[in-house]
Amino acid sequence: MAERGDETLVHTLKKVAAVLKQSEIPFALGGSFAVYAHGGHSSEHDVDFLIRGEDVDRALEALVEAGFDAERPPEDWLVKVYDDGRMVDLIHRPIETPVTEETFADTIDRPVDAIHMPVLSASLLMVHKLLSFSQHYCDFARALPLARSLREQIDWERVRKETQHSPYAEAFLVLLDRLDVVPYADATQEKETA
Repeated sequence: MAERGDETLVHTLKKVAAVLKQSEIPFALGGSFAVYAHGGHSSEHDVDFLIRGEDVDRALEALVEAGFDAERPPEDWLVKVYDDGRMVDLIHRPIETPVTEETFADTIDRPVDAIHMPVLSASLLMVHKLLSFSQHYCDFARALPLARSLREQIDWERVRKETQHSPYAEAFLVLLDRLDVVPYADATQEKETA
């Protein structure tokens, strides 16, 4: 975590995880710290947790009681809490898909600075990243470190299948092939065998 240079954000992550655990609110670590937890390179400076929509009010109540400040931004897919100005996103609908028990089943228990917690699988992290690309946001530079550093842990066939409807995801996967990060299956051949 030395390259992150923000030990206070790690402390905030641990505090949020502890409150959610004590309150028996199911959660999973996502985003840049999930990449880090899997041993990958991450340069973002925020914390993302996934929770179910039905747990949002309970989570905010527990975190406010623990000393966090809460915010309900205009975006309807997350809420935010702050710890001395350090922001934590509590996401209940990433990529327009509600967080469910199935989401939590796609996690791996990993230690994050000595606290074990459920972390989204590398494959699901990649799927979420690729499906976040759109005509309004398509920053491949933010996805490349994830793909490069976690490539052996990612089920690329699953990623291709779950993102096949997105031209932005397809373009990124072709880029990974051209950069010799991971090979891209021939789309024409796949369509002929289907």
